[in-house]
Amino acid sequence: MLELLISGGWVMLPLLVLAVAATAIALERAWTLRASEVIPHGMVQEIEHWSRGKTLESSEIQRLRQDSPLGELLAAALLVRHKPREVIKERIEDVGRHISHDLNRFLPTLGTIAAVAPLLGLLGTVIGMIQMFLTILSTGVGDANQLAGGIGQALISTAAGLCLAIPALLLHRYFRGKVAGYVIAMEKVAINLLDVLEARQSA
Repeated sequence: MLELLISGGWVMLPLLVLAVAATAIALERAWTLRASEVIPHGMVQEIEHWSRGKTLESSEIQRLRQDSPLGELLAAALLVRHKPREVIKERIEDVGRHISHDLNRFLPTLGTIAAVAPLLGLLGTVIGMIQMFLTILSTGVGDANQLAGGIGQALISTAAGLCLAIPALLLHRYFRGKVAGYVIAMEKVAINLLDVLEARQSA
């Protein structure tokens, strides 16, 4: 493996750094974007229980805000629950944008890695081909070992770039889809809470 990295030329170094960064981002997002952390099932039941008549203390709202992204969204609505529906809805939308931004944290970086990795591999290919042609100019076509070295660098760097870009792109799309699903689910819960608050105000 080390010989392959060395054979790929200096382009392999930034590719290795990007591979480490992509792995770290993927592990962090996989841990952070667990369903139990973003949309705890018990929280929805707790809000439904409150909607049937249980009073809600400010300390409970504060705990709700710190519990999860969904809790933060619902807490923002509950803090202004005595205001008109439009005011509550606007508060939910404002907080929702911040939550969506937090859920998408590091994903643009992962997408950038997926886009840059094949370009770095292509750069390694071009550098390898240039070295091969310079070798031909200086020594002719008789030295097959030096020619093979240039071709090998070109192929190794290209393969390394693709091996990094493909999983990075797949993970980027996967996490983006997961975040989109969470956002839709939180919107549904927030709309239900809006309806409950409006019904309570009417009553």
